[in-house]
Amino acid sequence: MMKKLLIGLFALSVNVLPAMAAGPSVPLMEAGNDISDQPSLQRGAKLFMNYCLGCHQMQYQRYERTFRDIGIPTEIGQEQLIFDGSKVGSHINNAMKKEDAAKWFGAAPPDLTNVARVRGSDWIYTYLKSFYKDESRPFGVNNTLFPSVGMPHVLQELQGVPTAITEEVTVDGKTTTHITGTETDGTGELSVDEYDQAVRDLTNFLEYVGEPTRLESEALGIKVLGFLVILFILAFMLKKEYWRDVH
Repeated sequence: MMKKLLIGLFALSVNVLPAMAAGPSVPLMEAGNDISDQPSLQRGAKLFMNYCLGCHQMQYQRYERTFRDIGIPTEIGQEQLIFDGSKVGSHINNAMKKEDAAKWFGAAPPDLTNVARVRGSDWIYTYLKSFYKDESRPFGVNNTLFPSVGMPHVLQELQGVPTAITEEVTVDGKTTTHITGTETDGTGELSVDEYDQAVRDLTNFLEYVGEPTRLESEALGIKVLGFLVILFILAFMLKKEYWRDVH
């Protein structure tokens, strides 16, 4: 398992980190996640299974662990969120072959188990809100945060068709056009606020998957700190008792 995890992290760094280094300086939007919000995690899981799993795997995360952590009964999760007949104890994989994915998209879509730990939640949130229509691209869209992106805008039916907001900037007599943001045409299934919440939910879910034990670790950490405080007080009182007659 550890060997697979290390191989996965290496593969993710090969596919993802160079793109991060080469990306433009775009201000990141604040995701404002809360991985203790189970309803949000449940909505995010539904979005991932319906819109992302066809291309992106989570090969280090199991369905059963996910359902248990985010409060989805196993029977409901198996019925509504497992579409390929996998067992509930299986890892979250898809059937796409890497060779075919590389042919279709230019590179195999990376595994997303640890994407939030590598890129950060704000990056994911900003990326999902930064697609815009660009007919020159193979899938008809581009991304202000990740230019020349090879991924289609899979959430377009929810958001609607996004277009770029541009402004012309003149420096030293040269005028260039800069993209300052995006706006939707309103044809999506969700309103602007609803789409924003959907993206937050999906980002929240990806952050949880990156570190499923974080809430448990934080709770345990508080208990350990409390124990150390009590131990320090007892040790200090014992020290005073031992040294009382010496002085």
